[in-house]
Amino acid sequence: MDPLKMITKDEIKERIDEYLRTFYRKSKDSASILQIYNAVAFAVKELVSEKWMTTHKIYNEQEVKTVYYLSMEFLMGRFLGNTIINLGQYEEISTALSELGVDYKAIEETERDPGLGNGGLGRLAACFLDSLSTLGFPAYGCGIRYHAGIFEQRIEKGYQVEYPDNWLSEGDAWGVKRNEYAKEVKFGGNVATYKLDDGRYRFKMENYSSVLAVPYDYPILGYKTNTVNTLRLWDAEAKDPFNLKAFNEGNYQRALEDQNLAYVISEVLYPADEFIAGKELRLKQQYFFISATLQRVLQHYHQHYDDWSLLPDKVQFQLNDTHPTVAVAELMRLLLDEYWIEWDLAWEITQKTCAYTNHTIMSEALEKWPIELFSRLLPRIYMIVEEINKRFCAKLINRYGNAPDKIRRMAIIADGQVRMAYLAIEGSHSVNGVAAIHSEILKTQELKDFYEIYPEKFNNKTNGITQRRWLAHSNPRLAGLITDTIGDAWITDLDQLKQLMPYREDSSFREKFMQIKRQNKVDLANYIYSTKGIEIDPDAIFDIQVKRLHEYKRQLLNVFHILYLHNELRLNPEREFQPQVFIFGAKASASYHRAKLIIKLINAVADVVNNDRCLEGKLKVLFMENYRVSLAEKLIPAADVSEQISTAGKEASGTGNMKFMLNGAVTIGTLDGANVEIKEEVGDENIFIFGMTADEAINLSRMGNYKPWDLYNLNGDIRHVLTTLINGAIAGKEPDIFRELYEAMLNGYGGSRPDEYFILKDFESYQEAQCRVNEAYRDEERWAKMAVANTASSGKFSSDRTILEYARDVWELKQVPINM
Repeated sequence: MDPLKMITKDEIKERIDEYLRTFYRKSKDSASILQIYNAVAFAVKELVSEKWMTTHKIYNEQEVKTVYYLSMEFLMGRFLGNTIINLGQYEEISTALSELGVDYKAIEETERDPGLGNGGLGRLAACFLDSLSTLGFPAYGCGIRYHAGIFEQRIEKGYQVEYPDNWLSEGDAWGVKRNEYAKEVKFGGNVATYKLDDGRYRFKMENYSSVLAVPYDYPILGYKTNTVNTLRLWDAEAKDPFNLKAFNEGNYQRALEDQNLAYVISEVLYPADEFIAGKELRLKQQYFFISATLQRVLQHYHQHYDDWSLLPDKVQFQLNDTHPTVAVAELMRLLLDEYWIEWDLAWEITQKTCAYTNHTIMSEALEKWPIELFSRLLPRIYMIVEEINKRFCAKLINRYGNAPDKIRRMAIIADGQVRMAYLAIEGSHSVNGVAAIHSEILKTQELKDFYEIYPEKFNNKTNGITQRRWLAHSNPRLAGLITDTIGDAWITDLDQLKQLMPYREDSSFREKFMQIKRQNKVDLANYIYSTKGIEIDPDAIFDIQVKRLHEYKRQLLNVFHILYLHNELRLNPEREFQPQVFIFGAKASASYHRAKLIIKLINAVADVVNNDRCLEGKLKVLFMENYRVSLAEKLIPAADVSEQISTAGKEASGTGNMKFMLNGAVTIGTLDGANVEIKEEVGDENIFIFGMTADEAINLSRMGNYKPWDLYNLNGDIRHVLTTLINGAIAGKEPDIFRELYEAMLNGYGGSRPDEYFILKDFESYQEAQCRVNEAYRDEERWAKMAVANTASSGKFSSDRTILEYARDVWELKQVPINM
């Protein structure tokens, strides 16, 4: 089959009808919308399956090198629409459905987002899989098939309330269960030591508990190509799901105990870990999918090769942050215990095979496990980590001599903890950051000691996004205008968007560009009215901040500015001001109390602002609950302003900033993460930068003499905003509900320093930047030129570019054409 060969709309209709009759005993007229969706999904998957099988047949025949992208999160979004775009069959399928009397958009909306991630980490992994397939690189994504996702967020009386995200409750049209690849994963027990006749020792697990890891494979199709790579998600099942003996004895709970213990492993992403049971479950989850993946990969390798020294020539494991770091020790365990490789060769193989991506500058997020928990749950793994640490510390002593403080600071095991990031660095041949400034901070601040001894390992790979989903699929109007103007090569070469830059001076093009933006805003306004009953003006500035809720991302700074604006517009109703709609979307970790309190504050402020008639509609605030990929696809094309306002030096990269930029939104942000590179690409005149630099923020933290009370005493706007938190103006019947935030800003609260993320320090600069935003938007020609410039300058931020850099610099991976 030629990769561009199309199926006709009549063939599509026939297949949909066939699937409805075969699986549901229904015709199109009697089938439910869900049944029609499943029939469409099965028809599309059938088109993909032949390519999928051929891809892996060629991979096996050519014995290609493959990268395994190991990640706790894969925030894929809906499968159907993206697959249809990549097939190049949107017109045929949408027309076929229209002729059947079915609304294509309604079919897409029927699919639930797979609940497999929380934020940028998981979405990055999804973009990378799309790029790997589009570019023709052999790859697997490997993770967990969470039954209830992270959670479904509902807002009740302004508070976040978590419910199970039962994305599998109506079936799974895309996953293929592979029982033949199931693997046993062992926990607990003890390690028995055996001495062989030749004097060598071997180790064996005893008295352990175990579960079966069963893979479900999902097809990842490249854009208009035959390459179909695989997302492999592991589900946990009991080895003996039903104890008939216990059941017959009347012990019904014991009869299902093993099944329940297995089920919980793949139930929820990121279980709350403030209790030891939650920590244990997290560690179990990490080891579960890592062990299963590595067992299968090494089994497959051993079926083809006997020489283990060649493993790095055929396999690369990319650790997406610290969660998969246990792969270093598990690979050693398998090589030592299952394949009887001696330590030195096993360690050489491991270091050449593993590569580590760091996604956080914040030291507290560099994952650490209590020795008591780690050694009890994974006793053999702990023995191996102890040996790795022993040899590493010997290396440090040889280099630095008697330097106990430095060695304790760098040791993989120290102060009662196993430091997973340090294990990843020692066990990998590559350590990369995800934005230029982030990588520099790693080398000069957080991981300075390791950079000193391993400078050759450290490199930067600035994150990227796939333009197939974030422009071609989510913003078809703008995608169509771009294609009509410069052709469609941008879909696989985003640098082609540079050709749009001269069109900034073309009034006709600018008008079309901004008409599309307004229509997207109208669509969003209609969606908001239909779901929330709130009317918003499409001619207002749509100012959007959507991302995981964390204090360093500073949603609180945004809210404080809204409180200032509310007061200012009441006091000065004649002030020249373009109406502004502030839209938030964010999930807070279920155990992150202050983040959840900030969500409550946003909703409390929204209640006050949206019901204040004195404002005459100049200001609106909305919190969009249950932020997810499909919601982002509605919000991002409609945004005028992209809020990227994290404390400088705290955000590793961000990818939301890139998605907004691609869709013609203008960034207001700090010089943090990828914002620095966005500014370099788009130019100072097309971005609104404010606040301290990373160096200034780091130095202010180190000096320890920052006094937020001085700002409070000298700045009346700050004083008013903070007083509003405690004077009952927004708290309603809970007058002290926001006192914690007030105290956190001025005095510190719960062990944190006062204004730990410099919200008050940057407030005046942010206030001034927002004034510049409002002024610029009122100049229609200027704003249109800025919007076009952002889209035209976004070529660098394609995940295709990032993957090409990984393949060249880290994985040494070659593209494999799939000819059918």
